[in-house]
Amino acid sequence: MASQVASPSASLHTTSSSTTLSTPALSPSSPTQLSPDDLELLAKLEEQNRLLETDSKSLRSVNGSRRNSGSSLVSSSSASSNLSHLEEDSWILWGRIVNEWEDVRKKKEKQVKELVRKGIPHHFRAIVWQLLCSAQSMPIKDQYSELLKMTSPCEKLIRRDIARTYPEHDFFKEKDSLGQEVLFNVMKAYSLVDREVGYCQGSAFIVGLLLMQMPEEEAFCVFVKLMQDYRLRELFKPSMAELGLCMYQFECMIQEHLPELYVHFQSQSFHTSMYASSWFLTIFLTTFPLPIATRIFDIFMSEGLEIVFRVGLALLQMNQAELLQLDMEGMLQHFQKVIPHQFDSGPDKLIQASYQVKYNAKKMKKLEKEYTTIKTKEMEEQVEIKRLRTENRLLKQRIETLEKRHLARTTGRWKDPPRKNTVNELQDELMTVRLREAETQAELKETKQRMMEMETQSQINNNHLRRAEQEVTSLQGKVQYLSAQNKGLLAQLNEAKRRQAEIECKSKEEVMAVRLREADRIAAVVELQQHIAELEIQKEEGKIQGQLNNSDSNQYIRELKDQIAELHHEIKCLKGQRDFSDQPTFDGIHIVNHFTGDEESFHSSDEDFITNSIQESGVNFHLHRRTGQMALDHTVVDSSDSDAEESALQTGNSDKMISKQRRMESYSTTV
Repeated sequence: MASQVASPSASLHTTSSSTTLSTPALSPSSPTQLSPDDLELLAKLEEQNRLLETDSKSLRSVNGSRRNSGSSLVSSSSASSNLSHLEEDSWILWGRIVNEWEDVRKKKEKQVKELVRKGIPHHFRAIVWQLLCSAQSMPIKDQYSELLKMTSPCEKLIRRDIARTYPEHDFFKEKDSLGQEVLFNVMKAYSLVDREVGYCQGSAFIVGLLLMQMPEEEAFCVFVKLMQDYRLRELFKPSMAELGLCMYQFECMIQEHLPELYVHFQSQSFHTSMYASSWFLTIFLTTFPLPIATRIFDIFMSEGLEIVFRVGLALLQMNQAELLQLDMEGMLQHFQKVIPHQFDSGPDKLIQASYQVKYNAKKMKKLEKEYTTIKTKEMEEQVEIKRLRTENRLLKQRIETLEKRHLARTTGRWKDPPRKNTVNELQDELMTVRLREAETQAELKETKQRMMEMETQSQINNNHLRRAEQEVTSLQGKVQYLSAQNKGLLAQLNEAKRRQAEIECKSKEEVMAVRLREADRIAAVVELQQHIAELEIQKEEGKIQGQLNNSDSNQYIRELKDQIAELHHEIKCLKGQRDFSDQPTFDGIHIVNHFTGDEESFHSSDEDFITNSIQESGVNFHLHRRTGQMALDHTVVDSSDSDAEESALQTGNSDKMISKQRRMESYSTTV
């Protein structure tokens, strides 16, 4: 466990005046408030600090790397004084995880993954990385010092590229600085351990990040583990076959999830390797600033290359609209200058979007088998082509040799006897036939070679055609679904239009009925007004004639008031009809309204005036209503007029009322 806790203590505590490492406190509280597990962790950290102080080489590399590693390092005093409550809880939690790593890894693997996705505290990053890749107790660590004494054939290449690794970082930017020295040591040691891979430039960025977190011996062990167990060794082989597989898988993911962007990339000849190869070779260390790239590297240490596929596809999804508007050069500029600074505020949004991407591990395995099959066939074709080229070269050499012999024999033919000349001629013919045969064989070989190349191209075209057919089938399914949905919406629209037409028709009928009823009421009011006017005329005539008796005036007034009350009642009934909102609709119904003088009389606003006038004048006459006739019945005659005049007046009034009644009975309304 001593090797497990060495790195956090080294990465936590440095001072500007000396190289002494101090023991970290898991929380700002006093030691008496710590749990037994925390106290045990403290004791182990102190023990490891003492071991590091006795190791001058490790101490030198630790202090040097920590002195220049920038914002990822803090001193013990600032760590204990500036921690917020959340950081304190995180510190204690990760301390317990580190202390009980074996049990936690077996029983709570999912919870550990979730914590790693949220970010490993930089104080614990070194030890947690070692635990995640099981690099805390590797035998090769003891060989590190011996490897540094050996000579590597890659030393010149490593020296040349050291200055290009993190050129702006304080730890590596100065020539012949401690950072460049330890980086050279780790790269040289690995090139001696794995001579097949040797040295690859992209791997220096990964080693540089490890050296920012831990001493060079631990960084060397972690790098060896990454190369062996995380597919990095296959990525950095000279053939880079694993990188080709990653490009093939990533391109298939783009075709599946972002088909429009995939077509745009194809039309612009913008190959996946032009922008994504560095993502896989350096785990985004050359793409994003270190704080963001380190968070992605945390997840890589826990889950492997899957996070590179997820982050890459999430980046394309976020930038799809902008990329579709650019040509190849514009897209390259966008990847180099825009994307690296999109998440300067923090990587949480990017990581959250990455885990929204659908990643199918079984499909990735299937794509790996498909890619392996394609590459195997290509290799076989390449071997066959190489063999045919070798045979062709040998045949050409043989033809040249035969031509030289033929020329030599032709030159010496004239010196030989005739018999020998005949033999020579036969030999020349035979040689010519052989030459033709050799040429034919060469042509046949070239034809076979061309055929192999054409078959390869045909296979590639068939693969593209198959993918296009799958995409067309998918689009046809979408079109059919949208067509069916469109038909349903049209049917709903037609039904809505039909209902709206019915409602409009009913509304028009109701409006027409209301207008007709209004016309009937207006006509009735006009008739009532005319009736009232006639009553006023009769009143005036009664005054003039003076034929009404005083004794009958009261009776007449009572009858007139009764009639006025009836008219009031009828008008109220007519007005009440205006409030009927629930009248049944009608279509083609014949409506006839008969108005008679004795049953449907209306009262106008002049009634009060009539009543008052009659009362003031003291005029009294009887109003009889019989079967549509209205007449004045004279009971007392006090004037000096003759009976003939009275009879004429009565007859005239009766005629008027009969004519009025006939007009009212003939009024009707038809709809």
